[in-house]
This record gives sequence, C-alpha cells and structure tokens, in this order.
Amino acid sequence: MSSPSPGAAPGLSPITRGLVLTVAAIGFLFDTYELLMFPVIGAQALSELLSVPPDSDAVRLWSGRMLWIAALAGGVFGLLGGVLIDRLGRKTVMVGSILVYSLSPLAAAYSTELWHLVLFRCTTFIGVCVELVAAVTWLAELFTDKRQREMAIGWTLACASLGGILVTEVFTEISAFMRDHKEGVSWLPVPAAAWRYTLLTGLIPGALILALMPFVPESRVWKERKMAGNLKRPSFGELFSPELRKTTIVTTLLSACGYAAAFGALQLTPLQMTPGLPVLDPVKKEHGPAVKAAQGKLKGADEKLTKAETEADKKAAGDAKKVAAEEVRAAQKPIADAINAKRGNIQRWQELGGLTGRILFAILLLYVASRVLIRIFLLPGVVLFPIAYLVLYQGDYAIFALAIFFCGLVTVAQFSYVSEYLPKVFPVHLRGTGSAFATNVGGRMLGTMAATLNTELLAPLMAGEGNPAKVAKAAAIIGATVYAVALGLSFLLPTPKDEAPPSA
Repeated sequence: MSSPSPGAAPGLSPITRGLVLTVAAIGFLFDTYELLMFPVIGAQALSELLSVPPDSDAVRLWSGRMLWIAALAGGVFGLLGGVLIDRLGRKTVMVGSILVYSLSPLAAAYSTELWHLVLFRCTTFIGVCVELVAAVTWLAELFTDKRQREMAIGWTLACASLGGILVTEVFTEISAFMRDHKEGVSWLPVPAAAWRYTLLTGLIPGALILALMPFVPESRVWKERKMAGNLKRPSFGELFSPELRKTTIVTTLLSACGYAAAFGALQLTPLQMTPGLPVLDPVKKEHGPAVKAAQGKLKGADEKLTKAETEADKKAAGDAKKVAAEEVRAAQKPIADAINAKRGNIQRWQELGGLTGRILFAILLLYVASRVLIRIFLLPGVVLFPIAYLVLYQGDYAIFALAIFFCGLVTVAQFSYVSEYLPKVFPVHLRGTGSAFATNVGGRMLGTMAATLNTELLAPLMAGEGNPAKVAKAAAIIGATVYAVALGLSFLLPTPKDEAPPSA
C-alpha cells in the first residue's frame, strides 16, 4: 500500500485533495468577482439610482462612501465570522458565507433606491470577508507540510485575480449586448441595465461550490480537538496577550496598508479617474457641443415647468422636459460608451497585474523568507504610486495602463502574503479569530477608509480642473504613504515558527 504524499492531509485520496483545491480556487475567484463588481458597475448604478450624470459630484461622493460602508460592514461581521470559524468549524462557516455572498447580488439587482444597493453590497462584503478567512484557515490545516501548504494556498489564491478579470469581461460583454438590445432580455425579471444583469451573475459561485462541498472534509486538526474536548474557546482578549500582542498589532496595521492602497487608489481608478484620461478628450470635443445644447434645452424646459401656473401649462412643460432629458441622454451616450470602454480596459490591466502578482508571490514563497518576501513588493510601491498618479495619469494612455498593471501587481501580492502568513502565526484555536481580526479590523475597517479619505477629504483640497484629476492626486499621496508605512512594519513582523531556526 502506498503511503500518502508528504504534506497531504492524512486520509485524503488524490481525488479528494483535488476537490479541496478546486473548491478553494473557485471560492477565491468568486470572492474577488463579487468584491470587484462595484468598481465596474458602480458609476452606472449610482447614476441611475440618483438620477444624475455618471461624472457628477454625487456619484464621486457615493463611490467612496459605498466602498467604505460595504467594507466596514464586512469588517464588523467578519470579526464575528472569525469566532464562528473557530467555534463551528471551517467548512460549516464556508458554506454559510458562500450562500450569503451568492444571494446578495441577486437582491441588489432589483434595487430601486440607493439604500437597497448599499444594503446588499454590505451583505455581499460580509459573506466574502468571512469566506476568505475560513477558506485559508481550512487549507492551512488540511495541508500540514510547510511546502505543500504554501503551494496549496499560494496557487489557489492566485485564482482570486481571475475573478477581477472575469467580472470585467462579463460587464464588458453585457454592456455590448445592451447596446444592441436596448429592450433587454424579456425572460429576465429585472429592468434592462448592464449593471443589473452583471449583478445577477453573482449566483454562479453558490451553485458551483455548494455542489462540491459535500465531497470535501472538515479540517482534521480542528475536528479532532473539538471531539476530544480540548479545543480552547476563542477570545479577542487573548490576541492581546503578551505572547500575541505584537503579532496582532503588526499584522492588523500591515493589512490596513494593503487595503488603503487598493481602496484609496486602485479601485477608484476605473470608477472615478477614467473620465479624466486625456485619451478621451477627442470624443468629448466632438460630442461636447451637442451635450451642451441638449443640457441648455433641459434647463429651459425646467425653468418653464417652474414658472407654469395652469395644469395644462405644467403638463406641456413636463412633457417638454422629458423630451429634453432624452436628448441629453442621447447626446451623452457616445461619451459614456467611450468612458465605459476605457473603464473596462483599465480594470483589465489592473487585474492582470494582480494575477501576475499572485503568481509571482506563489513562486517566490517557496524560496524567500517571509519578511524578505513582503519587501520585494513594498519597495517598488513607494515610488510607483506617486509616479503613476501624478505624472503618467495625464500622459500616454498605454504607459499609464502599464503603470496600473504594476500597481495592481505589488498590491495584490500583499493580499496573498497576509492571507498565507496569518494562519502560521496564530494557534489553532485562534486561527480564525486572529486572521479575521487582522483582515477585518485592519483591512476592512481601517484600510478601506482610504476611499472616503480620498473622495471626500483629500480630493477637494487638490488643485486642478475636474474631479478625476483631483482624485488621482489624492491617490498618489495615499499610495506612497501607506507603502512607506507598510515597509517599516515589515521589519517588525514575527518570524513564523516553521521558519525560525531551532533553539540551542
């Protein structure tokens, strides 16, 4: 009888191990798919629900607010999820969280008011925040050998960036379909809009993963301790005991820096900065006069409606206003289509960079020590973000897109690093709780505040014309600052036990 391969979970057949890796890879892919749905649909959704143009101040403000509010909700409930992971089991909590983040986009697709979209984006984030920690902890305990564990986590996490690429392509294809079929799809029970149809695709991960979950095991380490009755109860207070205090604080702050770079700069690039790219100036110049004329008609119709006294006059003015509003939308359409095309393209470059970063991380993980590995990605980021957003943003589009590729590479590699590092530095009964605390308090609660910091505090203080350019300047400041802080924190990271030299 052949013995199990080194590092494989005892008692698991090759088929079961393959299913475990498949479930994890699909889960990580759709974690990112759900999270990065908003940067590609956000401007269109907010414009429709608020009844304002996509480049208006209201869309700018709510873009930042939505990113932070949803992430904050995910952080708060993600903490509870961390405790449940240690109390109820890794696999059980994974199933529940997948159901939450699969059904939430379906509900969001029916949004008729802004608060509907806000609510269901929050529940989507909650499901993703809990699932990510549960899945990484589950993998770390199924593959006990250091090299096997690193390969399993590193390569399945690499699939996460495919989610960003996939949601970008899905939205692009749906938008192209909507340009040819303005009436939509008759059998879909939601209004005809690309952003609503994109949200409906969020149901896919639930069907895929839940079909496989009965065939994969619970963590053997957790299950044995639970059945033996010697699994300690998780406690947030224990995270700040003398043995774990430094680990908790440093990993929490490091996670905050990574999310601040992502939310304060990268996710705002397609969402807010794209309309200000110089490559779009010819389209704006060509169609700008028609838009201005149509807006003038709308303004005139609105003034007539305000001054109308009789019911007949009000009805006539109201009809004229509706016609003028349609003319404005028709005149703006060529510009909006050009912006959406560039929005999808820049998101694609960003996600390709993230995918490359995760693959590069998975390779280097096998050969480079933890604290050195993180600095390989932090050092370039300190100079890359200010150059990209201060200098290259107003220059050649291809060069700027390439810079965003590398910004995505170094930032997403940090996420893989933190996810792989956390299970190694917390004890078994605190792996879910400790990982959830660092990821959710640091990343989701603190780091994501950078979106609001950019759009509502820093951007209005920046010099220049137009909201997109101001948001870009604020992104440069945020990116350079958090990368410098993270680089300093990397020197304080504790060495994982399986990397420490044996004591004398």
